Amino acid sequence: MARTVVEAAEALLDQEIKVLDKGFVRLVDYMGGDQRIVQAARVSYGSGTKTYRQDRGLIHYLIKNWHTSPFEQVQLTFHTKMPIFVARQWVRHRTARLNEISGRYSVMKDEFYVPEPGHVCYQSESNKQGRSEAMPIADANRVIAAMEKEQREVYGNYESMLGDNVARELARSNLPLSLYTEWYWQIDLHNLFHFLRLRMDPHAQYEIRVYAEAMAECAKAVAPIAYEAFEEHILGSVGFSRAECEALVAMLDGRDLKLEGRALADFEGKIAKLRAAIPAETPEEPVLNS
Repeated sequence: MARTVVEAAEALLDQEIKVLDKGFVRLVDYMGGDQRIVQAARVSYGSGTKTYRQDRGLIHYLIKNWHTSPFEQVQLTFHTKMPIFVARQWVRHRTARLNEISGRYSVMKDEFYVPEPGHVCYQSESNKQGRSEAMPIADANRVIAAMEKEQREVYGNYESMLGDNVARELARSNLPLSLYTEWYWQIDLHNLFHFLRLRMDPHAQYEIRVYAEAMAECAKAVAPIAYEAFEEHILGSVGFSRAECEALVAMLDGRDLKLEGRALADFEGKIAKLRAAIPAETPEEPVLNS
């Protein structure tokens, strides 16, 4: 089979998708697409690409039933630039291959992440790792000014150490997590979908969520049918535990739920997601007698 060429992906190659204040996502290469997925799935009985409808049905079947290996045949390579604290969340996904800029070899740039005032928020009381509501604009601006002041001071000290011929590998050690870093990151489509499922979730930190959204745009360009199936069967789906299934049956039967506390809150959140997935009914137009 010849190398798969996807026009939408070709148009996106090496185009910077701006993220945050100084970051970006670039799709620098890809291998395969929807055709490669169906070829891999059908190789066991010697049949390749068929009609669009048949290929689309097969891809949806594969994702719906967790037949993931054909999606591993598709690979995407990204060049991304992000704050170090985002990179440290990102690198937890260990199913990719990456090469990051090194502060031992290179002088790190004077580029730091500074949030928009609307994203300077109070600590959430219910979510120990998340934000709650935004601070008043005056308070948010004071926080931003303090961040910028410390960033200038720390980078000035870094430059002074380099000027005194301190080894780069040591001078970099005091640079903060808001400093921008860059890497090349290669991953197969199956594991990219897993990354997107977690990092596009509303509970994910905003600063990594926007990178996931940019990469989702690239995945959709490379394999549009597969991305459609991912949205339908994974991103837009809701999973229930056994206890939650029992609670769902009880709710349908009009009986009291046995869930309480955090378990009840999680269940109610899933029910809310279910309701949000169903379009609101449009009132029918009244029929006028002529």
